[in-house]
Amino acid sequence: MGPNPIIFPSETDLKTIRSIDERKKRLTENNLIFATSFSYYKTTKKELLDEHFYAFKTKIESAGNFLSILARASKQLQNQGGANTFFQVEYSHYIKGELEYIKHWDLKKKKILAVRSFAGIAIPYGNSNSVPFSRSYFGGGTNDNRAWQPYSLGPGSSGGINDFNEANMKLAFNAEFRFNVTGAWNGVLFADAGNIWNVLDNVVDEKYQFKGFNSLKNIALGTGFGIRYDFGIFVLRGELGFKTFNPSKAENEKWFKEFNLSESVLNIGINYPF
Repeated sequence: MGPNPIIFPSETDLKTIRSIDERKKRLTENNLIFATSFSYYKTTKKELLDEHFYAFKTKIESAGNFLSILARASKQLQNQGGANTFFQVEYSHYIKGELEYIKHWDLKKKKILAVRSFAGIAIPYGNSNSVPFSRSYFGGGTNDNRAWQPYSLGPGSSGGINDFNEANMKLAFNAEFRFNVTGAWNGVLFADAGNIWNVLDNVVDEKYQFKGFNSLKNIALGTGFGIRYDFGIFVLRGELGFKTFNPSKAENEKWFKEFNLSESVLNIGINYPF
């Protein structure tokens, strides 16, 4: 008998192996997060049913500085990766900032134009070269870009090859035209744009990285429509999102190639996304 033939794993096998390995890392990683944050919120909304207002929110969060001082004072040892630990657990070190702006215009006759913009970044430093999963950003989902499932968008033009695609920078822009159909039934037309990227961390693949204004060409665009029923105390909504511009596709396949019912994403949610 000759030597055993070399069997190379198929693309499906590789995807399964990558998925199992990723889930293992997410379920077993240890992160000690000791953070302080400052938030500021301002709105011109005067009452619950007010639909002509703006809201601005910002948040700054810092983690790891206090534990870094304690670790040095108590002469904690470094782990095998070279990072400092506190009680034998590697602590996270990062600074994070977010900005969000929401604006509603009352167009009368139960017609409303609503927009939202969001920008966030979390920069690891000192004891960390990446941001913990719980503090990272993801794209897609019923309150984000509704043409993609949660965690399936990005980073950058990578194509969402993992089960949980996340990064440490995010830009998002959403717009809705809301109108009454009849009684408690309302309709909506929407457009969602945005993506996530890796920046100033340990990810080296350029498809994942934010490289300045040139990376804005990888902002994904989803558009769609939906129906909503207002119960008074909450709103039940169902929406179909269509991938209008997909930055992970080849250059001549980015626009409208997945703009069909079979490629759409159904979102079911409670209350308005913003």
